[in-house]
Amino acid sequence: MNIYRGCTHGCIYCDSRSEVYRKTYDFESIEVKINAVELLEKELSKKRTKSMIVTGAMTDPYLPLEKELENTRKCLEVIEKHGFGAAILTKSDLILRDIELLKQIHETSKCVVQMTLTTFDEELCKILEPNVCTTKRRFEILKEMAKAHIPTIVWLTPILPFINDTEENIMGILEYCKEAHVKGIITFGIGMTLRFGNREYYYKKLEEHFPHLKKEYMRKYGSAYGIKSPHSAKLSKLIKSFCKENNMLYGEKEVFSYIWDFEPKKNQLSLF
Repeated sequence: MNIYRGCTHGCIYCDSRSEVYRKTYDFESIEVKINAVELLEKELSKKRTKSMIVTGAMTDPYLPLEKELENTRKCLEVIEKHGFGAAILTKSDLILRDIELLKQIHETSKCVVQMTLTTFDEELCKILEPNVCTTKRRFEILKEMAKAHIPTIVWLTPILPFINDTEENIMGILEYCKEAHVKGIITFGIGMTLRFGNREYYYKKLEEHFPHLKKEYMRKYGSAYGIKSPHSAKLSKLIKSFCKENNMLYGEKEVFSYIWDFEPKKNQLSLF
């Protein structure tokens, strides 16, 4: 479920800028799906089998515009009304506005909050993800979710070669995850995606903030779509071991299986 298209977070690495997604105008110009709530109400009212509804994969559902429009909140109210589950991926602290609603969904069905954390260093985070709350604030959100007994997943991705692919950075984020009692971690390998649309924007930002790196990227990766950090094997092993030691789910298979698994709560009443 994507309620908006485009984004104003300004993350320098965003894959959603890729032209394959066919957004034909400026990426920062937000397209609002004005009938999303009505469509969701119509569809869910017809469903006999409940399931998880996921949002945030392409566009953050808690863009600044959401504060005014409340379309995400209205969709969550429809989800709660019909007894479905919700899994939300965001980088925004605006999600705290809806924490009571998320608690209600989790008490009656299931709610999972997913938060992207890429950069432990706050100053570096402001460069990589300039128009959204920093990692430390997102860590505080994860702790608030834990207090509310809402399970959380961390997307520790993307990891940018020669920028945030250090053991120090990864360990800082992992310690945040441990303290916030995160349920699981996804990495998608230790790397990032680059293709027509987001590659040009990313290289422009490299020239602006890391001018020595553009030639290194071009030499090492060429026009490759999926690129990995030179330290990917070591860092993947580190994350996997940390998750095992701290009883966290690790990797796409385990985490997505957990997110998508939906069983009605035992205290729900049956119509039959």
